[in-house]
Amino acid sequence: MTQTIAISPLLRGEGLPDYSAITPELVKRDIPQLLRQLDTDFTDLEKRLAATLETESPLAWETVMEPLRLIGERLRWSWGVVSHLNGVCNSSELRAAHAEQQPEVVRLSNRLGQSQTVHAALTRLRDAPAEPLTPARVRILKSELLSMQQRGVALTGEEKTAFNEASERLAALSTSFGNHVLDATQQWTLKLTQKEEVSGLPQRALEALAAAARDAGDTGATAADGPWLIGLDMPRYIPFITHADSRSLRETAYRAHVGRASSGDLDNRALIEEILKLKRQQAERLGYAHWADLSLSGKMADDVPAVEALLEELRAAAFPTAEQELNDLRTIAGQHNAPEASDLAPWDLTYWSEKLRRERFDLDQEALRPWFPLPQVLEGLFGVCKRLFDIVIEPADGEAPIWHKDVRYFRVSDSNGTPLASFYLDPYSRPASKRGGAWMDDCLGLSTRSDGTRVLPVAYLICNQTPPVGDAPSLMSFEEVETLFHEFGHGLQHMLTTVEEPEAAGISNVEWDAVELPSQFMENWCLDRTTLMGMARHWQTGEALPEAEFQKLCTSRTFNAGLSTLRQVHFALTDMRLHSQWTPDLDLTPDQMRRGIATTTAVMEPIEGDHFLCAFGHIFAGGYSAGYYSYKWAEVLSADAFAAFEEAGLDQEEQVQSTGARFRDTVLSLGGSRSPSEVFEAFRGRPASSEALIRHSGLLTA
Repeated sequence: MTQTIAISPLLRGEGLPDYSAITPELVKRDIPQLLRQLDTDFTDLEKRLAATLETESPLAWETVMEPLRLIGERLRWSWGVVSHLNGVCNSSELRAAHAEQQPEVVRLSNRLGQSQTVHAALTRLRDAPAEPLTPARVRILKSELLSMQQRGVALTGEEKTAFNEASERLAALSTSFGNHVLDATQQWTLKLTQKEEVSGLPQRALEALAAAARDAGDTGATAADGPWLIGLDMPRYIPFITHADSRSLRETAYRAHVGRASSGDLDNRALIEEILKLKRQQAERLGYAHWADLSLSGKMADDVPAVEALLEELRAAAFPTAEQELNDLRTIAGQHNAPEASDLAPWDLTYWSEKLRRERFDLDQEALRPWFPLPQVLEGLFGVCKRLFDIVIEPADGEAPIWHKDVRYFRVSDSNGTPLASFYLDPYSRPASKRGGAWMDDCLGLSTRSDGTRVLPVAYLICNQTPPVGDAPSLMSFEEVETLFHEFGHGLQHMLTTVEEPEAAGISNVEWDAVELPSQFMENWCLDRTTLMGMARHWQTGEALPEAEFQKLCTSRTFNAGLSTLRQVHFALTDMRLHSQWTPDLDLTPDQMRRGIATTTAVMEPIEGDHFLCAFGHIFAGGYSAGYYSYKWAEVLSADAFAAFEEAGLDQEEQVQSTGARFRDTVLSLGGSRSPSEVFEAFRGRPASSEALIRHSGLLTA
């Protein structure tokens, strides 16, 4: 009788993970086992390649890249599941298991990236391939060789040892930074018991704050009588800072928000300085002037001056508009006889902006939530994808393992029924266990197994929007709608790829400052009449969004565009200068440098307790270091791409569909197989222009 040996759910290495079976204990047991096996496999590969390199024989792609891909994929699959769960189902036990194994994962990654044998093999494959390389393979090789150079393949002796130690330390610091932000966000709450303390808050917000109080132990909490529990997670914080009439409580919440992770055991300030110092040292070891130079070597932007030139163009266009917008807020505060009219503070801006928005456009964003229930928004999103890209998206709940009861699963197919991909959607905020923000990640990429069967892409789409309250579904703010469309744009590029090379399929090998093109492009469709009016229906009555409200949304599109543009420029410029100019020798803290930048990129000086950098996870716990400018860089591309549809005529259905097909066949299909500028020109017929972005932002001057 043959005995079947069960494979651990963490070591299976293919298919959809069994999330509920992956425990911290499994991580501690199985990841070391996997790393040992991969180390052995890699040693065997090096021996085979070394033997071939001793001859004059040309190398075949399958001899070098395929075994490398398989080793990398096994590591990515298993460790990717652990990292994913650490982001969406965080616990002290899982966090500890992740932290324990991370150094060994980094060590193996360094070994793979620093193999001189593999580097020599890749070089020969590039220069003397056994058969001609496709343009995609040429680009993959170029990218892989640059990656190896930046992972220290040329280093030896003490420099190599120091580089590897710093790599491990940076990984640990990044994880600690993100954990501190999560913990700081979770730990701060404020219980309110008096009705005057929640004056101004809309009913929906009151219900959410009462639900939070009930979850925290006040079982009798109601929206009408409280108590109400505010927190720093976005679904609770944003409505409070926007609508609360109590200026003192707005100040309390604001100070807590901008002061996150800046004190006690969760203080990120020392981590920031160490991260910046180590990154600069790493860059110098590799022959770069600083980390920004290293970062930009693999991006569309040529160098730091090119990035700063774009940011200055946007800053100059936005600054006078932002100053006027701030004056407008002072004016409306004065019209309401508010004592702060002559001395507005940061915790006043969102509050008075909302008052001005309602007055100027008669638009109450909170009152629009009932027209944007999540099921309806999904229907609208899937509808525009059918219209533009001729794909069908259908629910497949119950067909795939999930990590939380709120998670949904969907299948994507061509209109002829051909399966293309699938995706998970995890929509709601869970402050206790899920990191903030929104992101897309790949669960499985497009590939072909050794037996010839195809693996279709599967995406993770993660949001942190307002959860359902009572019998009501998740009623979304318009900003949450835009966020969902944004992340789905990333998902589309992952799921609709036609590139057969896994190393260049979907978002793989796409330059960082181009990867936001599809995501920001999709945001534009939130205000397309056909899309918006098709999905905006009242969750109780089914009534369509009134035409007047649609017009208000459109006319308010550029409201406070100067302030919001300036804010993004401030973040991007701060990131770039911290990674190009800051050193410990400057006798200047990173926060002080940021405050210096604010003198030209903000119309209101940051308050003394503003430690925004301590929660700037994009650059200190994510992949955006010296890359935050990418949002604005890609926004130029996305605005110009959407302008192609405007030029064709948004009401000309045939033209919209043909332009959408062209977008799918280029931007969404080609992934990282060609350079972003080539891909964009293939779609647009010319290089990108910033004119559409400045026009869409309402910053054009006469």
